[in-house]
This record gives sequence, C-alpha cells and structure tokens, in this order.
Amino acid sequence: MRSDSADFIPAGAHEKIAAALLRFSARVTWKPALSPRVPFARQRWWMRQLARFTRPYAGIDRQAGVEGGVPGEWMRPGGTAARRATILYLHGGGYCIGSHKTHRAVTSHLAAAAGLAVFAADYRLAPEHPFPAALDDAVACFQSLRQAGPVIIAGDSAGAGLALAAALAARQRQIAAPAALLLFSPWIDLSSAAIPDGAPRDVMLRADWLRACADHYLAGQPATTPLAAPLRGDLGGLPPTLIQAGSDELLCGQALRTHDALRAADCDVHCEIIPNRWHAFQLVAGSLPSADAAIARAGQFARDALPSS
Repeated sequence: MRSDSADFIPAGAHEKIAAALLRFSARVTWKPALSPRVPFARQRWWMRQLARFTRPYAGIDRQAGVEGGVPGEWMRPGGTAARRATILYLHGGGYCIGSHKTHRAVTSHLAAAAGLAVFAADYRLAPEHPFPAALDDAVACFQSLRQAGPVIIAGDSAGAGLALAAALAARQRQIAAPAALLLFSPWIDLSSAAIPDGAPRDVMLRADWLRACADHYLAGQPATTPLAAPLRGDLGGLPPTLIQAGSDELLCGQALRTHDALRAADCDVHCEIIPNRWHAFQLVAGSLPSADAAIARAGQFARDALPSS
C-alpha cells in the first residue's frame, strides 16, 4: 500500500509555524555543511552541535552499550523490562557522518512510540572504514540482539539502506529474519545516475555531497554490488516494511522505487509520502507535530509486526 495523504500533516498553526522555521533553519545550517568541499571531520563536529538543539523524548532512560562488539546507546522507555523485543536503529549521514548522539530525538521518540528498547549503533564510517564495514557492524549488532528475542531494524537515509542490506545479509548468513523494517527516507541506490540534481525544496541534501559519500563508501567497488545497493538483491521473503519519505526530498524517488521493488517481490510493504516535508524530517521529532505523528505511526507498525505472545 502506498499513501500520499495530506492527512499526515496535523492541522493548526503550531505545525505551520514550526515547519516554516525548521525548513529555514535546515536550509541555512544543514545544507551548506553537507558539501564535498567540507572535510568530514568538520561535518561530523557540526552535526553534533546542531543535534544539541533537537528535543529527545523526556522520560527515556539512556545508557551506553555494546552489541556484537559495536558500541552504541540504549534508549529504554519505562515498563520495557519484561518485553524482550528490541529495535536496532542505524543512523543516517551518507555512511560518512552521524552517530547515536546526532539521532537522539528520533531514537528516543521511536522508543516511546513503540514501547520498545532501541539500540542506536555506532557502526564504522567511511572513508576510514569503507564497505562492507558498516554492513558487518549492522549484522553483528542484529545477531547479538536477536539472541534475546525479535528485532526490528530501523534507520534513516543511508541507515535505512543499511537496514535493508542487513536484512539481506542476515538471510545469506542464515540468521533469523528481523520482525520488521522501518525505513525513513531510504538511500538504496548509490549510483550517480540514481541521484537527481534537482530537488530545490529539499533543505537537507545536495546531490554532489551524496555522490561524494557514495564514492567514499564504495571505495572502488561497483555501485551495483547487491549488499551496497540492496534493491539489486533478492528481496523475496523480507519482513513487513514501512517506508516514510517527504514529497520535497531529493530521495523521494528512491523511496517509491523501494516500495515498488518490495511489492513486486510479494512483500508486505507500506509507503507513506508526507506532503511538503524534507529529507529525514523525523529527526526533528519533539519540535514538529508531523514528525511526531510519523514516528507514532512507525511505532504502531513495529508493535503490530511483533508476535502476539
């Protein structure tokens, strides 16, 4: 099922004013920094500074952790001790920037919405650690978490592409499948031809930055490598999947392609295209009602995908 509904945007002045302010802020603070001319060390530092202005969900217990040898951070809502299902969250950032610290707003709100513990993994980043380092870390985390019960894999942007790739890699390695996938603004095709130049209303992404990140991540390997470009793989048998993307973003077309490919593989897939929203707008959860509403729907999807027992 695919939905392109204005009903996804809450009514009222709060939403309109917040969206306008956040759109302007992203255009002047995020987009200029995400440039191939800015060193990744500077981009990582700047992303951490901007994350300080986001609004994590109150009442979530935060704790450093390690799963499968990969460091990260647990987000645990109250009352989850008896429930053993978890969400593995893979952050976005073009495979080159980002960490659990930059994504606390989305991971904490997702933990609250789903009523599940979330482990945000700090997988290794390119260019220091090119493909398949991030994938190996994601699968190691998943395998470790899976020992305790069902695991949902979620992610945004590159992290969403990595989530899909991890599901394919887990199947190849004969690891039990994830219970569901939550893909926010997925980047699933790293080829230059798949990255459009024109999306003037996307206040986050630049095509030249994405292409540079892809080059660093692939490090000479072809963009058609199935576990780097998961739509090239066999998608049959993948778990229920929710895709969310903004209508204004550079990667909206990739979200639609992901939906169509999964549906063609006879998977249970739902795709929401949120009108007038930008790339990975869920990162401003706590500040934008439509981001809160999107994460609430993702949390419900996660709960519904779990075994009833």
